[in-house]
Amino acid sequence: MASRQELNSGVGEVRVGLGFDEARLAEWMAANVDGFAGPLTVRQFNGGQSNPTYKLTTPGQNYVLRRKPPGTLLKSAHAVDREYRVITALHAAGFPAPRTFGLCTDDDVIGTWFYVMDCVEGRVIWDTTFPDVPRGDRPAYFDAMNATIAQLHMLDPVAIGLGDFGKPGNYFARQIGRWSRQYLEDTDAGRFEAMDRLVEWLPNNIPPGEETSVVHGDYRCDNMIFHPTEPKVLAVLDWELSTLGHPLADFSYHLMMYRMPPSMTAGLTGVDLAALNIPDEAAYTAAYCRRTGRDGIANMDFYVAYNMFRLAAILHGIQGRVVRGTAASAHAKASGAGVAPLAELAWEQALKAGA
Repeated sequence: MASRQELNSGVGEVRVGLGFDEARLAEWMAANVDGFAGPLTVRQFNGGQSNPTYKLTTPGQNYVLRRKPPGTLLKSAHAVDREYRVITALHAAGFPAPRTFGLCTDDDVIGTWFYVMDCVEGRVIWDTTFPDVPRGDRPAYFDAMNATIAQLHMLDPVAIGLGDFGKPGNYFARQIGRWSRQYLEDTDAGRFEAMDRLVEWLPNNIPPGEETSVVHGDYRCDNMIFHPTEPKVLAVLDWELSTLGHPLADFSYHLMMYRMPPSMTAGLTGVDLAALNIPDEAAYTAAYCRRTGRDGIANMDFYVAYNMFRLAAILHGIQGRVVRGTAASAHAKASGAGVAPLAELAWEQALKAGA
């Protein structure tokens, strides 16, 4: 079976149904992107992003274009304008986000809204064990990921122009309510005992304490570009789920790697961390707390249970689309089949939290 690295790396021909008038795009870039000069070559990244992503090559510079997919979409989905806004603001604030060049909300150009950003050259690491990184260097790579998410959470949203990027407060309650409704309303995908228990338990056990920061929503090693040879994060990508939210929801999502098996998005459960020279969960959490001025994180089991429930609900939605015949790929079927084991794992975290 091909690895995630093999399936998602590199670029290829633009896939059927996702092409557009490249000459029209070149005209738009000439009028809207400072310094643009053709000829323009368009290729599509192989990664399975929900927003199709393309590499734009010119003699002088390479760019990346992210667009909404064609077809009828949910109103709030695939909001490339939100991605563009948060990336632009974060780059200006000194955070490692790509430089942006322009947003197009005219469907007549390529058929959907899109934005253009810098093509950051580096390496994407798809496996959480960092197998292609020398053993002695792995702690520095983990520390770079840790420092970057801490930097994000320490930014003042108001000061960087993102004060209205989401609703402040009650983040866990709103998110649990949203994903519970989606799970309960999608009857085609079936019901799962562990999910039903979580729907009942989570909203009644939210830890106290309100905090608000910019949150990424899907912070993983494969959503960032590292320097080609150094343990340095050059760019964090895929901001589709970003909003204002609780920083500990964001950090604990990232921390799930320690509590997921390798079969679930390349988790680290059961992996010999000492042999691989990878910091353990306690050390990784302590580094984040040191950088964000915390004495510790008291309710991590709840936070991880919430994030596993959220991810299981997303997979449940994919399963519903498989049943309805609107998501027939082998990848979609495999994702949908992951609901039950992930829900059970989430309930195990809830039990550790006192359920």
